[in-house]
Amino acid sequence: MRVLISGASVAGPVLAHWLARYGFEVTVVERAPALRKTGGHAIDLFRPAMEIVERMGVLDRVLAARTGTEWLTMHREGGRGPIELELRRVMAAVSDRHVEIMRDDLSEIFHDATKDDVAYVFGDSITSISDDGEVTFERGAPARFDLVVGADGLHSNVRGLVFGPESRYSAWIGAYLAVASVPNHLGLDGRMAGILGVGRMAGMYGAAHLDDARAVFLFRTPAPLDYHHRDVARQKELLRARFVGAGWEVPRLLEEVERASAFYFDSITQLRLDTWARGRVALVGDAGYCPGPAVGGSTSLAVVGAYVLAGELAAHGGDHARAFPAYHAEIGDYVRRSRTFAVSAARRIVPGSGLDLWTLAQTVRLVNHLPVAVTRGAAKLGAKGVRLHDSVRLKDYSAYERPRASAPPA
Repeated sequence: MRVLISGASVAGPVLAHWLARYGFEVTVVERAPALRKTGGHAIDLFRPAMEIVERMGVLDRVLAARTGTEWLTMHREGGRGPIELELRRVMAAVSDRHVEIMRDDLSEIFHDATKDDVAYVFGDSITSISDDGEVTFERGAPARFDLVVGADGLHSNVRGLVFGPESRYSAWIGAYLAVASVPNHLGLDGRMAGILGVGRMAGMYGAAHLDDARAVFLFRTPAPLDYHHRDVARQKELLRARFVGAGWEVPRLLEEVERASAFYFDSITQLRLDTWARGRVALVGDAGYCPGPAVGGSTSLAVVGAYVLAGELAAHGGDHARAFPAYHAEIGDYVRRSRTFAVSAARRIVPGSGLDLWTLAQTVRLVNHLPVAVTRGAAKLGAKGVRLHDSVRLKDYSAYERPRASAPPA
């Protein structure tokens, strides 16, 4: 059975891996000419995603590539001194098993784990999908597939072709995120440093294996901004305007953004589709149910969603009419809880008032003085909130795996 996946970042390769393990013939098409090698930005993998990583046989590589960020030092606009937070305490409260890793490093690990069993086509994109599985491409010849899956991110091309304009399903939840590759002029190692004010935050962090660093900006606006998601010049203009007058290292970071080799800017937007399948086409990860970049654990959700979609297709013998509803039923509660948590997190992560800023500072001081066991125990009382990822239990699809071909004798 032939399956076409659009997108080679995270959800696409994970889905491809498991489909190949279940005996499907898989092709992954990616618009970019090659895998991105800029490092990307830091993302989190929580317990269920880490279990999948281990089952894929890439746990050692993921652990070796983790960022190593242990401390957060945050100055406050108008404050008397910086506040520090031991991130290990926070993550221990959120998840019993967690890794922070650069997104592009994770993508490379997943690609390497699948490249021998999956056909990858870079530098091409889908232009049409017919009801009977005929697919046309910008560059390649048309081909027929039994199933097509959009794993191509928040601004999914496949979703646009099959489900209609993004505006029908997207909901802005009040903030914006920007990330840029910049020189590590502060020599940060195992630490993120930054400045926090009412309605805005800027910071910088390094990673254990990176020569450079990442500048990250989060800010609120009273209404959505007017820009196109591919108009980088306009995005940088909006970023500069929002951080006028900010202190600390912000002026230098903004200068570095102008010449950055890699730059990301997007609204913290949530997708709210009622279904992630139509006919022979399904959506996975951010393409179908992004809870909000930076606030909803979207990478872990994408990894779990890809694992479940592949498993349900295997469990139902490739019959999408049965597998797609089962996929929806299995992942639906996780998606809905992630949406709810993301809306709350987007409100808390950047203080909306002076009182919010003060409260955040006091909370950080309290967390630093509480034993890890106490913060973990308190968090477990709210499994539908900060512990939502660890509350997910993975279904076992190992019975559907095909025997792997043995290596030829030496």
